[in-house]
Amino acid sequence: MNLLAIETATESCSAALLSDGRLLAHSELAPRRHAELLLPMCEELLAEAGLKRRDLDAIAVGCGPGAFTGVRLAISAAQGIALALEIPVIAVSSLAALAMQAPDNGAAILAVIDARMGEIYAGTFRRTRDGLVEPIGAESVGEANVLQLPEASAWNVIGGGWASYGEALIARLPAAPLWADGERYPQALDVARLAAPLARAGRGVAPEHALPVYLRDKVALTTAEQEAARKRSVGNGI
Repeated sequence: MNLLAIETATESCSAALLSDGRLLAHSELAPRRHAELLLPMCEELLAEAGLKRRDLDAIAVGCGPGAFTGVRLAISAAQGIALALEIPVIAVSSLAALAMQAPDNGAAILAVIDARMGEIYAGTFRRTRDGLVEPIGAESVGEANVLQLPEASAWNVIGGGWASYGEALIARLPAAPLWADGERYPQALDVARLAAPLARAGRGVAPEHALPVYLRDKVALTTAEQEAARKRSVGNGI
C-alpha cells in the first residue's frame, strides 16, 4: 500500500509517505508558508520512494481542528490529489495525530492546540495495544479554565495549548501531569500511522466527503470580546 499523508493544521507543515511498510516524512515549522511548501514536500517524498502520483492508493489528511486556513489547505490538497487519481481519502483528527507523540507510560493523553481568542482545541485519548491512540471523550473548543475531562488518575499533556495555558490546565487535572510538552505539533507521519489500518480495511471515503473539522465557526473576536477575554485571562492568572 502506498499512502500519502498531509498535515497543516498548525504552524508545522508536514507530509509523509507510507510505502510497503516504509515511512518517509518531511516537516517544517513555517507559519504562513504552508501553501508554498506542501506540494513540493509531497513530490520530494514520492521521488525519494521512486513513486509517481499514480502509484498512490489513498490520501490521508489531518482534518483539524486547528488554524482555519491550514485546515482548509490540507483538505483542499487531499481532495484535489484524490479526485485526480480517483482514490479514497482518510481524514484523521489533528488532535489524535498530536496525541501520538505522547509517551506510552500508562497515563491518559490530553492534546491541546492553542485556538487563539483565549481558547484551546482539546482532545483526550488513551494508548491502544497496537501503539496508536483512541479517543476517550469528545473533542472541544473553549477556555482552558473550564475544560471538562473524563476521569483518569494520571495525564500526559501535549501541544501548544499547554505552553499558552499551562496553569489553567493544571487546575483541571487531578494532579500535575506525568509528562508535558508545549512545543509539539501534529505531524503527517502520525496521520499516516493512524490512517494506515483504516486504509487497509477499506474505510476511506470519496474525496468530496472528506470534510474539515473546525469545532467553531468564528475566526476573530470583536474589540469588546478581546477585552473581556483579556480580563478573564488576567483574573485566572493566565
